Amino acid sequence: MIENNLWHPVAQAHEVADAPLGVQLLGQSLVLWRGPQGQVSAFVDRCPHRGARLSMGRVENGHLECPYHGWQFAGSGQCTRVPALPEFTPPPSQCVKAFEAQEAYGLVWVRLEQGVQALPVPAFAAEADAHLRKLNCGPYDVAASAPRIIENFLDMSHFGFVHEGWLGSRDATAIGSYAVQATPTGVLATGCKAVQPLSNLHSTRAAEVEYTYEVTAPYAAVLTKIPEAGSTRAGWHESIALFICPVTPETSRVWFRLAVADFDSPDEQLQQFQHTIFCQDQPVLESQQPKCLPLDPRAEMHSAADRLSSAYRRYLKASGITFGVC
Repeated sequence: MIENNLWHPVAQAHEVADAPLGVQLLGQSLVLWRGPQGQVSAFVDRCPHRGARLSMGRVENGHLECPYHGWQFAGSGQCTRVPALPEFTPPPSQCVKAFEAQEAYGLVWVRLEQGVQALPVPAFAAEADAHLRKLNCGPYDVAASAPRIIENFLDMSHFGFVHEGWLGSRDATAIGSYAVQATPTGVLATGCKAVQPLSNLHSTRAAEVEYTYEVTAPYAAVLTKIPEAGSTRAGWHESIALFICPVTPETSRVWFRLAVADFDSPDEQLQQFQHTIFCQDQPVLESQQPKCLPLDPRAEMHSAADRLSSAYRRYLKASGITFGVC
């Protein structure tokens, strides 16, 4: 699967501390743990000796120790110790399957096979936005496929119904024309405008907000906006990135990464606003049938307002994505 060659977020970096952590990715069970220099390693969550879950073990002397017989493994996956045979030196064949892992945006990312695609870089990673305040929201465990969640993130037509009184109003549901283009990493939409009663935490009146949406990987996207006048510093663009771990074809773990010009509000207050918005989306997402996103253009009806989501579906199909789609 092409999905195996991509980087996926699997946990918050601070969750991988002194004890091993079990996670799920693309239908597989993995274990994350930190080595002696603090580096994160990712293994199959199964001891090659007798199949016990390594996430039930512990980190001992800079090695991951199996909870069953105490076999220890280095960050490379190589077995280094078999307690029942103190003088035995395990050969290279005695190892657990290890995967590439790295930390970025406050998350741990894993890919199951080597690939050429880099981490999905959101707009706020650019030098021009280095001054913005960054914080994460989540995780959210959602009974919906990763592509369904991305498509919802790209969709403005639901604002007046799902987010009435917040991001939209039933009195202003028209979606004007906007531009969509393919990019080397996905899809870009510019000139997306919506009238929003409460576009952010400090909004005091309804305002027309302009968005730029960018799909930066099959299961990652970012929106950038200029917030309502008076609520931020002039000319500063704020962003929200959406990073999704495709757990199974029909279930996902979701994080949001905020880049804001608000340096005064507590983290909890900013996170609560985003939490409110996503909790309005989640029950609708989990109600959609089929749970996997249909890529056949005849499977669901479309309108001109859906040109961005239609472009996203074409991008997934052209990329050979099979996990979470149908």
